[in-house]
Amino acid sequence: DTIWKYMDLYRIYTKPKGQIPDYTAPVILPAGKNSIEEFCLRIHKSLLAQFKVALVWGQSVKHNPQRCGKDHRLMDEDVVQIIK
Repeated sequence: DTIWKYMDLYRIYTKPKGQIPDYTAPVILPAGKNSIEEFCLRIHKSLLAQFKVALVWGQSVKHNPQRCGKDHRLMDEDVVQIIK
């Protein structure tokens, strides 16, 4: 945990629809590029064109889950489900 804070990296977990979140393989984002838009680009470039809304669980939202746009800033260990 200390290494993640020292290197200023965020672990963002993916959640496929109807399944539990995948905590084994997070998407790693630098602290300055922690938007949902950057998250989509990290997974696949064509995902952003199909993007409608994201459901987010974690510290960056008030309600779990919360519908967010592509400008939403994610925090460490958030869980994201992309809705196309």
